[in-house]
Amino acid sequence: MPMYQPSSRREVDSQVLDLETAVKDGVLGGGGGGGGGGGCGVVATGFGSEKLDLKLMIEELEPMDVPMVFICPISLEPMHDPVTLCTGQTYERSNILKWFSLGHCTCPTTMQELWDDSMTPNKTLQQLIHSWFSQKYLAMKKRSEDVQGRVKEILENLKKIKGQARVQALKELRQVVQVHGTAKKTVVENGGIGLISSLLGPFTTHAVGCEVIGVLVNLNLDLNSMSDLLQPAKISLMVDILNEGSVETKINCTRLIGMLIEGTDFASQNVASLSLLVGLLRLVKDKKHPNGVVAGLNLLKTICSHEPVRNSFVNVGAVPQLVELIPGLNNECLELVLHILELLSSTPEGRLALKDCPSTIPNVVKLLMKASENCTQLALSILWSICKFAPEECASLAVDAGLAAKLLLVIQSGCNPVLKQRSAELLKLCSLNYTTTIFISKCKLTRTIQ
Repeated sequence: MPMYQPSSRREVDSQVLDLETAVKDGVLGGGGGGGGGGGCGVVATGFGSEKLDLKLMIEELEPMDVPMVFICPISLEPMHDPVTLCTGQTYERSNILKWFSLGHCTCPTTMQELWDDSMTPNKTLQQLIHSWFSQKYLAMKKRSEDVQGRVKEILENLKKIKGQARVQALKELRQVVQVHGTAKKTVVENGGIGLISSLLGPFTTHAVGCEVIGVLVNLNLDLNSMSDLLQPAKISLMVDILNEGSVETKINCTRLIGMLIEGTDFASQNVASLSLLVGLLRLVKDKKHPNGVVAGLNLLKTICSHEPVRNSFVNVGAVPQLVELIPGLNNECLELVLHILELLSSTPEGRLALKDCPSTIPNVVKLLMKASENCTQLALSILWSICKFAPEECASLAVDAGLAAKLLLVIQSGCNPVLKQRSAELLKLCSLNYTTTIFISKCKLTRTIQ
């Protein structure tokens, strides 16, 4: 259960919260709920019968808005054993005892001096807290049972139905597993992954494929399931769907393929096809959908970490397209793009493509000391690769783009020694074509040095 932050506090006028007043004031949420006698809204699991464990309930329940009077002002967590001080303020017993052990003789909320150091157990509030969480917990359990039953029913139906009925069943299953952890567990425990994966085949329609992928990407796949999905025919179908589907489907395909190839040697599985690389490039260029950009760049980074793929990626025109993306990206995406470009710069074809793209040097130089230190490190590595590759051509372009002044800033900054050393080496490389006077003058370094 995360920390709770109530927007305001309810003042308690007496040492023990009055049950009837609390119910009338809506402490239990949703108003009074009349009901005579039987405990003023306290459920059957209250103190008169076997109780549910409060700590367990709080841990298992999803984060929710909790009545303010249930929250300890010290820890901002629901109270288990509330006690009330002479000031009328109520705290979790362990928290107020810790406060006193630190030498305080005041009420933490009001900062009043305590004229009486006694603590009154607030049994009424304790019962209200337990009652409220019990109701929420039992309702959650009931929903979970309903979800489990519905998931099992859908899985059974998928064995028999076809056509549009199958699409609708998969769509409902996708929506359920996106929301309920119980649904995911039920699918796995009832052999649902194998059943759903079997629906991906040579005759799978686009509609069915989209929904199957939407379900699978939300599940925890075991090694056998991932091995089955890595079959060339199934990967080929996923790539086709990625290229033809909606934005949501493209993102789901990208994430699923990423899940399947993470930590594996996928080269032999024909995962990194040209069609996939082209589809991912289209996805990352669609800045209207940031989630797609991040997902696409993450998968491209994983794919490009395998050296045999890099030349193929360069050959589909990836370098200029990625370079043109740089100015409009946030730091997370910048690091991903720079990481990919650095990987591509490790090949002669990649360095040539970077050199031939007119935006490479100005766009990358601007990133030095502008974004994160990681971005600066990656940018330096890329600039070093292309300036070393074609020093006479690229070094002068870099100097004109303001590289020398940026490198001096890196050297003078608190960056790590490796960055400073690389900056010094690159600065020396850039200065080879100039006399010292011309270099300082051309780069306008006087102001930077001062």
